[in-house]
Amino acid sequence: MRPFPSTSGVSFGPGPITPAVKLIIIANLVLFVLTLVAPGTVIGLLGLNPSLLVEHAQVWRLVTYLFVHSAASLGHILFNMLAVWMFGVELERRWGTPFFLKYYFVCGVGAGVCTVLASLLPFQITAPLYTTTTIGASGAVYGLLMAWALIFPHREILFMFIFPLKARVFVLIVGAIAFLSALTASGGPVASLAHLGGLLAGWLYLQGPRGFVLELRRQVARRRMERLRRRFNVHKGGKDYWGGDGRVH
Repeated sequence: MRPFPSTSGVSFGPGPITPAVKLIIIANLVLFVLTLVAPGTVIGLLGLNPSLLVEHAQVWRLVTYLFVHSAASLGHILFNMLAVWMFGVELERRWGTPFFLKYYFVCGVGAGVCTVLASLLPFQITAPLYTTTTIGASGAVYGLLMAWALIFPHREILFMFIFPLKARVFVLIVGAIAFLSALTASGGPVASLAHLGGLLAGWLYLQGPRGFVLELRRQVARRRMERLRRRFNVHKGGKDYWGGDGRVH
């Protein structure tokens, strides 16, 4: 990943919404409305419950839980969808829709796998996770935040909407918070292990073998562009008929 330099100025949001981000937000809102009508049914069928996944092979839950949010917590879905828009739009523009969607689900599913694996550990602190249902897009959102910080490490984010922090520092802080929360609590309204899993999955996908391949492709594309540029020369000319500086491209 090649980081972008910082830019001056303050802005809220990345601009017009992109196709994949739009579909993700719509899918989450539709399921949220359904959860308002029948919360037990929607969460029971689509939430990530490790016991049901392991004992009954209900693997679809690793994907569907990303689109379910509790009707009792409006702030949960609002924060997640705001983050998908703020960070996802710029990533989708840079990567393209297919790769952005792949990355989003890698982070979300990776967060779910991390939660399931933790529930199977022989420790008392993680035992309740085995029968706890996890919902929400937070794991995928943390992955988006990780990617955004890798590409734009010097951009500033308002931590708690008050303190300006560099993106890379912000990610380190939220990662530490997720890690400490995962050590001190199992289950609960905030699935800290899913947050940590999303960060880890995003980092491994971008900086691991897949990241090496992407960097190799970028270098090949850059060298091809350099070869193409050698076929075109720019020559300074004298004053042209209209009084300009006369450039021939």
